Amino acid sequence: MSKDHLPYSLGLATQPASQAQASGSRSVYLSSKRLFDILFTLAIAPLVLIVVGMLALLVRLDGQAAFFCQPRIGKDGRIFKLWKLRTMVPKADQRLQGYLAENTAARIEWELTQKLKDDPRITRVGRYLRKYSLDELPQLWNVFRGDMSLVGPRPMLPEQRSQYPGTSYFHMRPGLTGLWQISVRNGCSFAERAIHDTRYFGMMSFATDLWILSRTPMVVIRGTGL
Repeated sequence: MSKDHLPYSLGLATQPASQAQASGSRSVYLSSKRLFDILFTLAIAPLVLIVVGMLALLVRLDGQAAFFCQPRIGKDGRIFKLWKLRTMVPKADQRLQGYLAENTAARIEWELTQKLKDDPRITRVGRYLRKYSLDELPQLWNVFRGDMSLVGPRPMLPEQRSQYPGTSYFHMRPGLTGLWQISVRNGCSFAERAIHDTRYFGMMSFATDLWILSRTPMVVIRGTGL
């Protein structure tokens, strides 16, 4: 995402994090951010529970257990359990390894982005859930618990840690959405993800978070997930 697309013109904070901490504004912001996460999650919980319940039924009808959890790296390197609606077939890892062994182009794509545009592990229902990020709705529970925030870097798997350059990620709670998610979604490398995470860490503010949240619905509606 170019600088022209960032909300600098809105007067958002772009000063280094150390200056924000020195002035005391960083601690106030983080407290406000956490409070907003809790209140927002509680406000939309009734609707989300209904939607997740309906989607879970679709997943079950497709022959899969509705939910699954994975270990992810949180703030300060802490490992937490991230919840999602199931979108993959049984023995997904074995299917992936076999596919990568037979497909050189797919292996290169996986090594670069840790994702595949044509992922053989994804179920029929799962493909649509991922396309519109509906499989991530259960992560609102992680937000409520404090494992994640509404806005932050994309949650990282422990085995991906060695591929991720930089340290900004480890100073923030992972988010449901963020600069990376609204900019290029799944079309970038880990190095590019680190650039977006570092940029967000340097400009963190409540106004920045609201700007990112306001742009997220259109990104989801376009269906650029997977």
